[in-house]
Amino acid sequence: MNVIISGASKGIGSEVAKLAASQGHNVLAIARNKENLEQLSNTNKRIVSFVADLVSVDLTVQLKEWVESVGKIDLLVNNAGQLINKPFMETSKEEFRTQFDVNVLSAINLCQAAVPWMSGNSHIVNITSMGGFQGSSKYSGLSAYSSSKGALSVLTECLAEEFRKKGISVNALALGAVQTEMLEEAFPGFQAPVSATEMAAYILNFGLTAHRYYNGIILPVTIGNP
Repeated sequence: MNVIISGASKGIGSEVAKLAASQGHNVLAIARNKENLEQLSNTNKRIVSFVADLVSVDLTVQLKEWVESVGKIDLLVNNAGQLINKPFMETSKEEFRTQFDVNVLSAINLCQAAVPWMSGNSHIVNITSMGGFQGSSKYSGLSAYSSSKGALSVLTECLAEEFRKKGISVNALALGAVQTEMLEEAFPGFQAPVSATEMAAYILNFGLTAHRYYNGIILPVTIGNP
Protein backbone atom coordinates (compact mmCIF):
# COMPACT_ATOMS: atom_id res chain seq x y z
CA MET A 1 0.00 0.00 0.00
CA ASN A 2 0.95 3.66 -0.33
CA VAL A 3 1.12 5.63 2.90
CA ILE A 4 1.57 9.33 3.68
CA ILE A 5 2.60 10.38 7.19
CA SER A 6 2.96 13.94 8.45
CA GLY A 7 5.08 14.87 11.45
CA ALA A 8 7.40 12.05 10.41
CA SER A 9 10.75 13.47 11.48
CA LYS A 10 10.58 12.07 15.02
CA GLY A 11 8.46 10.28 17.58
CA ILE A 12 5.37 8.37 16.53
CA GLY A 13 5.45 9.59 12.93
CA SER A 14 9.00 8.39 12.37
CA GLU A 15 8.21 5.01 13.89
CA VAL A 16 5.10 4.58 11.74
CA ALA A 17 7.13 5.40 8.61
CA LYS A 18 9.86 2.88 9.44
CA LEU A 19 7.39 0.15 10.32
CA ALA A 20 5.29 0.70 7.20
CA ALA A 21 8.35 0.56 4.96
CA SER A 22 9.63 -2.57 6.70
CA GLN A 23 6.31 -4.24 5.84
CA GLY A 24 6.74 -3.41 2.16
CA HIS A 25 4.56 -0.31 1.92
CA ASN A 26 5.60 2.82 0.00
CA VAL A 27 5.90 5.79 2.35
CA LEU A 28 5.92 9.55 1.82
CA ALA A 29 7.25 11.04 5.06
CA ILE A 30 6.50 14.73 5.56
CA ALA A 31 7.95 17.11 8.17
CA ARG A 32 9.82 20.39 8.53
CA ASN A 33 13.09 18.95 9.88
CA LYS A 34 15.24 18.21 6.82
CA GLU A 35 18.10 16.49 8.66
CA ASN A 36 15.83 14.08 10.53
CA LEU A 37 13.85 13.27 7.38
CA GLU A 38 17.03 12.49 5.45
CA GLN A 39 18.14 10.13 8.21
CA LEU A 40 14.71 8.49 8.12
CA SER A 41 14.69 8.00 4.35
CA ASN A 42 18.15 6.45 4.56
CA THR A 43 16.77 3.63 6.70
CA ASN A 44 14.67 2.20 3.87
CA LYS A 45 14.50 2.89 0.13
CA ARG A 46 10.70 2.73 0.30
CA ILE A 47 10.63 5.95 2.33
CA VAL A 48 10.56 9.17 0.32
CA SER A 49 11.05 12.31 2.40
CA PHE A 50 9.35 15.62 1.73
CA VAL A 51 10.42 18.70 3.70
CA ALA A 52 7.47 21.07 4.02
CA ASP A 53 5.64 23.45 6.31
CA LEU A 54 2.16 22.00 5.96
CA VAL A 55 0.53 25.20 7.18
CA SER A 56 1.64 27.31 4.23
CA VAL A 57 3.04 25.21 1.37
CA ASP A 58 1.03 24.14 -1.69
CA LEU A 59 1.36 20.36 -1.70
CA THR A 60 -0.37 19.67 -5.01
CA VAL A 61 2.70 19.36 -7.25
CA GLN A 62 4.80 17.37 -4.80
CA LEU A 63 2.03 14.89 -4.03
CA LYS A 64 1.28 14.45 -7.73
CA GLU A 65 4.88 13.50 -8.47
CA TRP A 66 4.96 10.88 -5.71
CA VAL A 67 1.49 9.46 -6.38
CA GLU A 68 2.19 9.10 -10.10
CA SER A 69 5.20 6.95 -9.18
CA VAL A 70 3.21 4.65 -6.86
CA GLY A 71 -0.35 4.73 -8.22
CA LYS A 72 -2.66 6.14 -5.53
CA ILE A 73 -2.90 7.02 -1.83
CA ASP A 74 -4.23 4.24 0.39
CA LEU A 75 -3.55 5.70 3.82
CA LEU A 76 -3.02 9.24 5.09
CA VAL A 77 -1.93 9.66 8.71
CA ASN A 78 -2.24 13.27 9.92
CA ASN A 79 0.24 13.02 12.78
CA ALA A 80 1.86 16.47 12.75
CA GLY A 81 1.37 18.18 16.09
CA GLN A 82 2.65 20.69 18.60
CA LEU A 83 2.09 20.88 22.35
CA ILE A 84 2.44 24.06 24.43
CA ASN A 85 2.14 23.62 28.19
CA LYS A 86 1.30 27.11 29.46
CA PRO A 87 -1.41 28.64 31.66
CA PHE A 88 -4.36 29.97 29.67
CA MET A 89 -3.93 33.57 30.86
CA GLU A 90 -0.25 33.52 29.85
CA THR A 91 -0.82 31.97 26.43
CA SER A 92 -0.66 34.58 23.70
CA LYS A 93 -3.03 34.75 20.75
CA GLU A 94 -0.07 33.93 18.54
CA GLU A 95 0.62 30.77 20.54
CA PHE A 96 -3.02 29.75 20.24
CA ARG A 97 -2.86 30.43 16.50
CA THR A 98 0.28 28.33 16.15
CA GLN A 99 -1.33 25.40 17.95
CA PHE A 100 -4.35 25.49 15.66
CA ASP A 101 -2.17 25.96 12.57
CA VAL A 102 -0.02 22.90 13.32
CA ASN A 103 -2.67 20.67 14.86
CA VAL A 104 -5.64 21.48 12.60
CA LEU A 105 -4.76 23.55 9.52
CA SER A 106 -1.88 21.25 8.54
CA ALA A 107 -4.34 18.34 8.44
CA ILE A 108 -6.79 20.41 6.40
CA ASN A 109 -4.14 21.33 3.84
CA LEU A 110 -2.85 17.78 3.53
CA CYS A 111 -6.35 16.31 3.18
CA GLN A 112 -7.28 18.79 0.45
CA ALA A 113 -4.13 17.90 -1.47
CA ALA A 114 -4.39 14.14 -0.95
CA VAL A 115 -8.10 13.36 -1.39
CA PRO A 116 -8.08 13.75 -5.20
CA TRP A 117 -5.63 10.84 -5.25
CA MET A 118 -7.68 8.68 -2.88
CA SER A 119 -10.56 6.35 -3.76
CA GLY A 120 -12.71 3.57 -2.35
CA ASN A 121 -11.03 1.73 0.55
CA SER A 122 -8.66 4.64 1.22
CA HIS A 123 -8.35 5.74 4.84
CA ILE A 124 -7.55 9.03 6.57
CA VAL A 125 -6.44 8.72 10.20
CA ASN A 126 -6.20 11.90 12.26
CA ILE A 127 -4.06 11.67 15.38
CA THR A 128 -5.87 13.58 18.10
CA SER A 129 -5.53 13.44 21.88
CA MET A 130 -7.43 12.40 24.98
CA GLY A 131 -7.03 16.04 25.94
CA GLY A 132 -9.37 16.92 23.08
CA PHE A 133 -11.80 14.07 23.74
CA GLN A 134 -15.15 15.25 25.09
CA GLY A 135 -15.70 14.16 28.70
CA SER A 136 -12.07 13.22 29.38
CA SER A 137 -10.03 14.74 32.21
CA LYS A 138 -8.59 18.12 31.33
CA TYR A 139 -5.36 19.64 32.65
CA SER A 140 -4.19 23.17 33.42
CA GLY A 141 -1.75 24.49 30.85
CA LEU A 142 -3.19 22.53 27.93
CA SER A 143 -6.07 24.78 26.85
CA ALA A 144 -4.53 25.60 23.46
CA TYR A 145 -3.41 22.06 22.74
CA SER A 146 -6.58 20.31 23.89
CA SER A 147 -8.96 22.71 22.14
CA SER A 148 -7.04 22.34 18.87
CA LYS A 149 -7.14 18.56 19.13
CA GLY A 150 -10.85 18.77 19.89
CA ALA A 151 -11.28 20.74 16.67
CA LEU A 152 -9.44 18.02 14.76
CA SER A 153 -11.78 15.42 16.22
CA VAL A 154 -14.88 17.30 15.04
CA LEU A 155 -13.24 17.84 11.64
CA THR A 156 -12.85 14.05 11.46
CA GLU A 157 -16.58 13.56 11.87
CA CYS A 158 -17.31 16.20 9.23
CA LEU A 159 -14.91 14.74 6.67
CA ALA A 160 -16.31 11.25 7.18
CA GLU A 161 -19.60 12.58 5.82
CA GLU A 162 -17.95 14.69 3.11
CA PHE A 163 -16.09 11.72 1.65
CA ARG A 164 -18.56 8.92 2.35
CA LYS A 165 -19.76 8.72 -1.26
CA LYS A 166 -16.16 8.50 -2.44
CA GLY A 167 -15.62 5.46 -0.25
CA ILE A 168 -12.92 7.22 1.79
CA SER A 169 -13.10 6.47 5.51
CA VAL A 170 -12.00 9.12 8.02
CA ASN A 171 -11.32 8.24 11.65
CA ALA A 172 -9.37 9.67 14.57
CA LEU A 173 -7.30 8.10 17.31
CA ALA A 174 -7.39 10.08 20.57
CA LEU A 175 -4.08 9.10 22.12
CA GLY A 176 -3.27 9.09 25.80
CA ALA A 177 0.27 9.75 27.01
CA VAL A 178 2.99 8.32 24.74
CA GLN A 179 6.71 8.63 25.47
CA THR A 180 7.84 11.02 22.74
CA GLU A 181 10.16 14.00 22.48
CA MET A 182 7.13 16.30 22.40
CA LEU A 183 5.84 14.89 25.69
CA GLU A 184 9.27 15.08 27.32
CA GLU A 185 9.64 18.75 26.34
CA ALA A 186 6.21 19.68 27.66
CA PHE A 187 6.35 17.51 30.81
CA PRO A 188 9.98 16.92 31.83
CA GLY A 189 10.39 13.78 33.92
CA PHE A 190 6.96 12.34 33.14
CA GLN A 191 7.04 8.68 32.12
CA ALA A 192 4.28 7.55 29.78
CA PRO A 193 3.09 3.94 29.88
CA VAL A 194 3.43 3.46 26.11
CA SER A 195 6.46 3.95 23.84
CA ALA A 196 6.38 5.63 20.44
CA THR A 197 7.27 2.31 18.82
CA GLU A 198 4.38 0.50 20.50
CA MET A 199 1.88 3.18 19.55
CA ALA A 200 3.19 3.30 15.98
CA ALA A 201 2.43 -0.40 15.55
CA TYR A 202 -1.14 0.16 16.70
CA ILE A 203 -1.65 3.21 14.48
CA LEU A 204 -0.34 1.49 11.37
CA ASN A 205 -2.46 -1.60 11.92
CA PHE A 206 -5.52 0.60 12.53
CA GLY A 207 -4.80 2.64 9.43
CA LEU A 208 -4.45 -0.41 7.20
CA THR A 209 -7.47 -2.34 8.49
CA ALA A 210 -9.98 -0.26 10.48
CA HIS A 211 -11.61 1.46 7.49
CA ARG A 212 -13.44 -1.82 6.94
CA TYR A 213 -15.25 -1.37 10.24
CA TYR A 214 -15.22 2.33 11.20
CA ASN A 215 -16.02 5.71 9.69
CA GLY A 216 -16.31 9.01 11.54
CA ILE A 217 -15.15 7.45 14.83
CA ILE A 218 -12.98 9.15 17.45
CA LEU A 219 -11.45 6.22 19.29
CA PRO A 220 -9.76 6.69 22.70
CA VAL A 221 -6.40 4.89 22.85
CA THR A 222 -5.25 5.02 26.46
CA ILE A 223 -4.62 2.74 29.42
CA GLY A 224 -4.48 5.45 32.03
CA ASN A 225 -5.32 9.06 32.81
CA PRO A 226 -4.30 10.73 30.59
